[in-house]
Amino acid sequence: MSEQIEELDPAVAPEDEAEAYMLDRKAVSAILETVEAGDQAHLTQLMEPLHAADIADLLEQIDEADRAALIRLYGQEFDGEILSELDESIREEVISILTPQVLTQAVRELDSDDVVDLIEDLEGDQQETILDALEETDRVAVEQALNWPEYSAGRMMQREVVMAPEHWTVGQAIDHLRATAEEDLPDQFYHIVMVDPRLHPVGNVTLGKLMRSRRETRLADILEETFQIIPAMRDEGDVAYAFNQYHLISAPVVDEEGRLIGVITIDDAMAVLDEEHEEDILRLAGVGEGSLSDRVAETTKQRLPWLAVNLVTAIAASMVISQFEAAIAQIVALAVLMPIVASMGGNAGTQSLTVAVRALATKDLTGSNVWRVIRREVLVGLVNGLIFAVIMGVVGVVWFGSPALGYVIATAMVINLVVAGLAGTGIPILLERFGVDPALASGAFVTTVTDVVGFFAFLGLAAWVLL
Repeated sequence: MSEQIEELDPAVAPEDEAEAYMLDRKAVSAILETVEAGDQAHLTQLMEPLHAADIADLLEQIDEADRAALIRLYGQEFDGEILSELDESIREEVISILTPQVLTQAVRELDSDDVVDLIEDLEGDQQETILDALEETDRVAVEQALNWPEYSAGRMMQREVVMAPEHWTVGQAIDHLRATAEEDLPDQFYHIVMVDPRLHPVGNVTLGKLMRSRRETRLADILEETFQIIPAMRDEGDVAYAFNQYHLISAPVVDEEGRLIGVITIDDAMAVLDEEHEEDILRLAGVGEGSLSDRVAETTKQRLPWLAVNLVTAIAASMVISQFEAAIAQIVALAVLMPIVASMGGNAGTQSLTVAVRALATKDLTGSNVWRVIRREVLVGLVNGLIFAVIMGVVGVVWFGSPALGYVIATAMVINLVVAGLAGTGIPILLERFGVDPALASGAFVTTVTDVVGFFAFLGLAAWVLL
């Protein structure tokens, strides 16, 4: 039994570095076998070394029946942090399986921001179930947080704040912390927020400076140099950007009057940043915000609209080809080579598009450098186009014995790669200016442009030069 527990210990590094910090397959099998045997004591022993995030991963990886059996057998040991780590797609399912007693204990262990994150995407009845499980003061804090707009700083902040008047000394702050009941302090905090008499935040003091300073030192003398105040209405994406840009650990949140009402910590900010990166990647591929736990119908519904858009763009490209049926019928080589031009343009456009969307998301691409970036991508397209033009020109001569055909495909390659650089950068910029998410819509437009231009340039030049 001890060997099985050791296999589950995340601290034990697997032989394959690619599987570092992943659940061991043997460990998962051991847990499922224990669940099937109904041995609660053994299951508790196997699960005890696992972090809440690992348990959440385990619940996401197993099927619905095994998930329900495991949760019921695990019983009172179910930790609230597991709910916070779970993917939203199965969170409702897990909550519905938990008994009221286990759910109550689990959510009472969480900070207010974690509870808000837990319930904001749940149905009304499940929201009420969790709110009923909270202490009255915690329930009020969560309901107040839910009144802020979704994706705002007010929604993501935690209400538990450690603050001190600006005239206090280090000794007074330490004595205050020691005298405060444990349940009245956040589970984790990194700063003491200094406030004036009107509760306006004026600075942060790190716990490190607090502990190594003499008791008589004024808190105002050891304030952090970097201090950012976050308005409660600020978009969470901008908050995450500020944390990343200014290397913040935590930041106070203020209301319209500038009064301190909460704090955002780095773990919440980085979670938002990670979600936005994941969302951009998924949207660039046209797969929405699905997860591996989604059902077939849900996944189909998410992907169908963008496949339909791609069908329309493919038809548009085909209509261009249809205009040159006579040329293709006379020169079969055109049908062989034209996909190469379109494919190279599509790949080049996707490269520029990915760079542009990422730069827009991180605010690196702005009005001050937009033309420089566009010019760079066009020049990159030109250089790459010339290089591959030489290669394809030689291919045209060697393969088909036609210098004219080599000249046509070489010229079309240059034209399409230049247009790909322009479209891949310019289209997401234009979409953002019009308030459309560039990660969601750019791919279809860029692909259409490179396909249409590629086919038209190649077939049009071929009809002009060769016929």
